[in-house]
Amino acid sequence: MATTNVAAQVFDTIMSIPGMNEMVKIDLKISRKNVLLLNGIIERGLSEKGGENDGILANVPDADLQELKAVADEALQKAGLVDLNEKLRSLGSVK
Repeated sequence: MATTNVAAQVFDTIMSIPGMNEMVKIDLKISRKNVLLLNGIIERGLSEKGGENDGILANVPDADLQELKAVADEALQKAGLVDLNEKLRSLGSVK
């Protein structure tokens, strides 16, 4: 537990460094497969916020997490994978 607190404090300190809120432009070219994987990883990480494995995400403002979700959604849209992602999600939820 102490290690998690230290990691969360270090992460919070890094996030408060001047200039961390400045926008950067990233030219990213990745395969559609990796767009789907990246979106899934981001969604999984965001869905675990508040859970027992919360760790360093505990102190991240909701606005920042929503911005990250928007980046993932934009990547899906630009790759033309929104419909496919929704259908894959529906397959995963059927049990």
